[in-house]
Parts: sequence; structure tokens; C-alpha cells
Amino acid sequence: MKYIQLEPLVDIAIIKINRPDALNAVNTDVIAELSRTIDIVSGDDSIKALIITGAGERSFCAGADIAYMVNIDPMKAEKYASSAQAVLNKIEKIDKPVIAAINGFALGGGCELALVCDIRIASSNAKIGQPEVTIGIPPGWGGSQRLSRIVGPAKAKELIFTGKMITAEEAAQIGLVNKVVSLEPEDQLQIESKGDSSNEKERANELAKILNKKLLEECLSLAKEITKNSFTAVKISKMLINKGMDADIDTGLRLEIYGWALCFAHEDRQKMMSEFLNKGKKK
Repeated sequence: MKYIQLEPLVDIAIIKINRPDALNAVNTDVIAELSRTIDIVSGDDSIKALIITGAGERSFCAGADIAYMVNIDPMKAEKYASSAQAVLNKIEKIDKPVIAAINGFALGGGCELALVCDIRIASSNAKIGQPEVTIGIPPGWGGSQRLSRIVGPAKAKELIFTGKMITAEEAAQIGLVNKVVSLEPEDQLQIESKGDSSNEKERANELAKILNKKLLEECLSLAKEITKNSFTAVKISKMLINKGMDADIDTGLRLEIYGWALCFAHEDRQKMMSEFLNKGKKK
């Protein structure tokens, strides 16, 4: 595929949007390739967790392709949004945990892509927002619905109505991202020790690469922490949380009982419980 890279790492897969020259903006080709990639990952039982990120250090995903949108009519706009929502819904509903590695800009459709992921980790240089109103449209790929469910309606309205970008730290403060990955003083020293640090642009590029590497390492570490647990229990937990958000508490609790009981049919549950008991006896 031209615009989507899939990198399997044992039981974890990394999906990368590969349009760095366009800040990884999503055109119709990206939507089609991303949809096919999610189908591949979904059908591969060896993959237990998924990381989504953008190629390069500047952008996770700059959103919809404005160059394509500027001249389309309402019918084409509806088709474009419907196809984008379909693939984002597919990511949200996949029965594997999905981590967004937000490197740089996550704007409009890029923010909406991050919103469908289960966990969001951002680099300290990330800029996140729903700026659609600044170009004459509202969010169209789920932002008006999902953002309010994550940060609350008042904050979602503020971000959507103003169209402003917020920093990774601000996003963490409102619960939009789970964690921010930053450079340490030793990272600065590492670059300076390599030689001439007078070229500020070159130095900034090197630091951006180090930051992006640290971001992916953090996401991989989290994914590995998840995949060491029961895959059945994790995927049922994801389903219960997602379904429960749109259900009343009694319905959610009843679903939880069914999901809990269902895990007792799986061998890994009995094996893991027995190992836990044996570990306690050894102590």
C-alpha cells in the first residue's frame, strides 16, 4: 500500500499513516488503505494490540484533505465523511486495544482518529484540536460526538466553537490524552555531544527524532503490559466499557455480568487463576 504502513512486532502491530509531505492528511486513498489494513489486523489472531501513528516527526494526522474538499459538492462531502466515519467506527469496534501515538499535529480528522483509539499517548510537541469551524464546516468524522464523551460537553464546545489548538499538556489536563512523553536533559546532551550544535534547525530535527522514538517506545511498553494479560479478558473489557458508555447503569452492570461469566469458558482463565494460587503457595 502507498499511504499506510503495517509493521507487525510479534503480538503488537504498528499502523503508520505515510503522507508526511501532506502532514499525513487523510484523502480517499488513505481511507481505503486504512480500512483494508484494519481488516487485516482484525483477522490476525496473533495480533493482540495495535498502535496507530503518523510518519515523520511533524504530524500524527493533520485531518481531512482540504485540497480535495475545497471544490466538492454536498453529495461528495457526504460520501467522504461517511467513508471516513466507517473506518473510524471500525477502529473503535475492533476487539483489540488500540493506542494512539500522537506525534505532532492531531487536528480535525486527526483528532477524531485519536478519539476512536482506546488510549492516547502524546509527545510533548503535539498540538490537538478540532479547527473545522475556521474553514466553514463542523467536525464531520465523529468529533462532535466523541469529544464530548471524553472531555465533557462544555470543554468539547469550547474546543469546537473556537477551533483552537491545545498543547499536549493541556490535553492531558482535560483527560484527552493519558500521558505526555517529553525530552529529558540527557537527550539534549546527547545531541550536543555529537558535535556542532550551532545549526538550530538540524538540532531541532534530531531532538524531534529522539522524542518520536521515545513516544513509540512508551506506546510499545504499554502495549506489552496489556498483551501479557488474558486477551479474552481485555477484549471483553473493551466491549463492556464501549457499550456501557451509551447504556444506563443497570444495563451496563448486566452486560458486565455476562462478560464476566463468559470468561469462565476460556482455558486461559483457569490456567492464570491456578498459576496465581500456586504462586501464593510458594511464598
